[in-house]
Amino acid sequence: MSDPLTVLIVDDHPIVRKGLRTLLLSEATIQAVYEAENGLQAIQIVQQHRPRVVLMDLVMSPINGVEAIERIKAIEPSTPILGLTAFAEDDKVFPAIKAGASGYVLKDIPPEELLQAIRDVAAGQSFLHPTIASRLMREVTQTSTPLDDSEQLTEREVEVLRWIARGLSNQEIAMKLHVSERTITTHISNILDKLHLANRTQATLYALRKGIASLYDDENIYYST
Repeated sequence: MSDPLTVLIVDDHPIVRKGLRTLLLSEATIQAVYEAENGLQAIQIVQQHRPRVVLMDLVMSPINGVEAIERIKAIEPSTPILGLTAFAEDDKVFPAIKAGASGYVLKDIPPEELLQAIRDVAAGQSFLHPTIASRLMREVTQTSTPLDDSEQLTEREVEVLRWIARGLSNQEIAMKLHVSERTITTHISNILDKLHLANRTQATLYALRKGIASLYDDENIYYST
């Protein structure tokens, strides 16, 4: 049996926290919701309660969301963190992904899609809204030099990477390729190791930048990977 789905909301606006808490507690699969008004409180709550998912705003003090993500990942590397931002053009989006965030959502995301994003990251997947993905693609293109690391991947690993970027879970990829889920897990681990990437979100961005997958793939509405 999996651990109960518990969520930590980190935002310095009480009304935002209240609204999110009300929404999350309306979801039967979410058993507890914690709140923090800044990054330092968030770190303490993660240490005390080990929430399954963290919803992290970025613009806070005394430390911002990016630094809070870095500190939480240092304490609990397996804790998925879902960034919250009001604008796709937020200049902290890309640093937060690099710091280890499992995905990003806009604050005006429909409630059901936010709940799905939480379920996705809790299950070890990632979640990128297409608007955020477009923003990250521009950032990657402008700041990164071309890499040849993908040449190290086998044909099957490239195929798996393509399906990751197109939003399929490990189980769905296994069904597509007619192999076991354990085999897909091994492929993904090898892909991340070879490309020096931290998680599936970074793998998705890599696949998009290298042209292995397309941002406007018809199989995706949201980049849930």
